[in-house]
Amino acid sequence: MGRARDIRLAYLLLAPALILLVTALAYPIGWEIWTSLTDLSPLNEGPTAFVGLENYRRLAADPAFWRAATVTVVFAAVTCTVKLALGLGLALLLARPFRGRALVFMAIFLPWAYPASVSVIGWYWTLSPPIPTAYSVFMGNMKYAVDSALGGGAWAFLSVTLFNIWRGSSFVGVFLLAGINAIPPELFEYAALESKSAWRRFWLVTVPLLKPFLALAVFLALTTAFADLANVWMLTAGRIVYPVIGTHAYWLAIHGGQFGPASALSLTLAPFLITALFLLFRMFDPPEREPA
Repeated sequence: MGRARDIRLAYLLLAPALILLVTALAYPIGWEIWTSLTDLSPLNEGPTAFVGLENYRRLAADPAFWRAATVTVVFAAVTCTVKLALGLGLALLLARPFRGRALVFMAIFLPWAYPASVSVIGWYWTLSPPIPTAYSVFMGNMKYAVDSALGGGAWAFLSVTLFNIWRGSSFVGVFLLAGINAIPPELFEYAALESKSAWRRFWLVTVPLLKPFLALAVFLALTTAFADLANVWMLTAGRIVYPVIGTHAYWLAIHGGQFGPASALSLTLAPFLITALFLLFRMFDPPEREPA
């Protein structure tokens, strides 16, 4: 009787969180999945029709979709790799006591804590100065040189990538620092007695202990890169300078009024993210093998 009462109490305590998940997450996702199977559009004269997988078939046959998907994956992979490397380095730096550590922590924490809407305006004015000065001429020449060497849209791609890394590495660093602080310090002391090599202690002790935190950090870095529509939109002044799935879906839905195809386009990111999450946790937290 006592166990059954505890189980009922646990479900009762979890009820608010379950209701929040259903209303704030499950319903919007379910509505988007249903919309992707229809031709929903305010431009249609007749009622909304169920078209099944037609929207997905059109995307699969569209070269522009595959180009946008390639750019999106490259953008996510580059930013995620750099954010993880910088974030881990910053976390290891802050894990040790040194003079001025509080100031360094504030400098690392502020890019993530500061509102993105304000930060992105500062970055936009830095990269595209609104006032004619010697600096604006210099930045204009740099933009021209980058686009001439790497193709149109390269400067915009570089600016959005740097902004994403600037904010994301701050979050990853603070997140991994919390993971390091959660590890008992005695384990690092034992490792220092066993090996004098800092690299061996890092690779054989720190990384294995941080595996769950690293997996979640990589997944969060991927999702923020894939969902970085607002920053891409503001840094490119609302233009599709280089194709990513988020901006294409926004233009298709808001400007084109094609909610069904736009929903299908945005949902193409879901299988990749689900697969990445599964592989990350299988890699960093493999199932235990039964003894023979």
